[in-house]
Amino acid sequence: ALAWVPKGASRPTPKHAEPSADELEEIKEQLQRKAERGLLGDGEDGMTEEEGSSEEMEEAGEQAGSSSEEEEEGSAGAVARARAVAAAVASSSGGSSKKKGGSKAATDDIEASLRELDMDHYDDDDGPNLVSRGVSGQALDVYPEEDPYMTGGGGDSEDDSEKADLEIKPTDLVIMAARNEDDVSTLELWVYEEAETVGDEANVYVHHELMLPAFPLCLAWLDCPIVRQHGSGDASTSAPNPDSRGNFVAIGSMEPGIEIWDLDIIDAVEPAATLGGVDKAAAEAAFAEAKEAAGWKLDKAKKKKLKDKVKKKGPAYLPGSHTDAVLGLSWNREYRNVLASASADNTVKVWDVARQTVEHTFKHHTDKVQAVAWNPVETPVLLTGGFDKLAALVDVRTPATQPAKWQLSADVESVLWSPHDPTHFLVSCEDGLVAVYDARKGAGSAPVFRLAAHDKPTCAMSFCPAAPGLLATAATDKKTKLWDISSGAPTLLATQDLQVGAVFTMGFSADAPHLLAVGGAMGSVVVWDVRANQDVVKRFPQLLPQQPLAS
Repeated sequence: ALAWVPKGASRPTPKHAEPSADELEEIKEQLQRKAERGLLGDGEDGMTEEEGSSEEMEEAGEQAGSSSEEEEEGSAGAVARARAVAAAVASSSGGSSKKKGGSKAATDDIEASLRELDMDHYDDDDGPNLVSRGVSGQALDVYPEEDPYMTGGGGDSEDDSEKADLEIKPTDLVIMAARNEDDVSTLELWVYEEAETVGDEANVYVHHELMLPAFPLCLAWLDCPIVRQHGSGDASTSAPNPDSRGNFVAIGSMEPGIEIWDLDIIDAVEPAATLGGVDKAAAEAAFAEAKEAAGWKLDKAKKKKLKDKVKKKGPAYLPGSHTDAVLGLSWNREYRNVLASASADNTVKVWDVARQTVEHTFKHHTDKVQAVAWNPVETPVLLTGGFDKLAALVDVRTPATQPAKWQLSADVESVLWSPHDPTHFLVSCEDGLVAVYDARKGAGSAPVFRLAAHDKPTCAMSFCPAAPGLLATAATDKKTKLWDISSGAPTLLATQDLQVGAVFTMGFSADAPHLLAVGGAMGSVVVWDVRANQDVVKRFPQLLPQQPLAS
């Protein structure tokens, strides 16, 4: 799954996660509970882990002190041996006064050399910071403050370079993409730097990534302010300011909970909030109760059997939660605190993200619900599609009203509203067909037209926001296609295999509408500048850069 982040929404310099006071207190309580239960570990001699660790540290300190003393004794011994050698040379030189004078000179030379070396203060760091670098095979000793090619006193320039690499400029285009590789799930933030001229190579790279706890299936960007449940340095227990804006992503996964992550924190280990999900406290309490009833002293086999017994009863869910995987998400841009979700539990839910509560639950589908989409103009109207081969329209202002439904040719893969004709919606299916309907004609009406877009499941669709009628479709046949549907008779303009494998997700950029981001089974993200195709440019010249008027 992927989506574009609106230009300027990202924090110029992302923050680092910091544990909140609540998290620190929780860690302290966990350690205290373990200590009370004797779970910190007793050694054979009865010492706890903490005592053992402190003794090991003291022992290490003593060893470090003794080694330091040995080093000092070794240095003094080396000096003493040098002086003894000089004395031996003097004593073995014979009785001649000439020889005695020469020996005396040799001894004086050694003493002078030792004084110059100043071995007693050899380890003192009183001198300047001397750096050695190679030039044409020769080693030159230079001082950083005197070297014209080394600025900032040695370390500042490196820090400045790292800060520059981390900075996200207001003009940067950012793509978020969730992927899974080798059972490791991540959310990657890609930065796309446009080419100066059409046809030149652009620059795209991963800015940072977040580790995800579960296999991601869908995502939606949102700017609604929320009350953070987990530490990010500025956790709050008060209601968020409705006028403030954030930079968040909602992620649906194989788990029933919907995680909300802050995209401006680069090393977060937990989401800022979670909508629904398993009630972990209740699950832990149930296991503890069962364990206490069975007796605390259990071997591994009995513990596993007890855990399996608790699991068979089914997990306890938080109020209003989905009970299966979350397959689709849609954020309402008019009512910024509203998020819709589709689930494999056959339900559609409407959430208040700010309060982190569910407002409505719809059960008009009889099988897994694959996709949801809010109408861009009539924002309380929600389009849904499921594996029961039905598309439906729900008006959340009248939740008790029976939704209008349309029968389809196969299971639904994706749904989409036309941004330039918001009474029309599109549904793509597992058989590759794309059907276009006019909502004004009512439930069960015939499609305006059908499009045999692909031979395999059409997983994704996207409209170009700057070119009315320019539709992109993508499928598991590895093909991405561009269509002109403005006349009501679809015309194929371009077909590309973008080398991402089976295509599961894609989307046009609202800030740079000529760019189409595509993601597939190979785990990579490709950005297609559709202006490179002459048929597209000929049909939609508004996509070309506007030339300044001659003065």
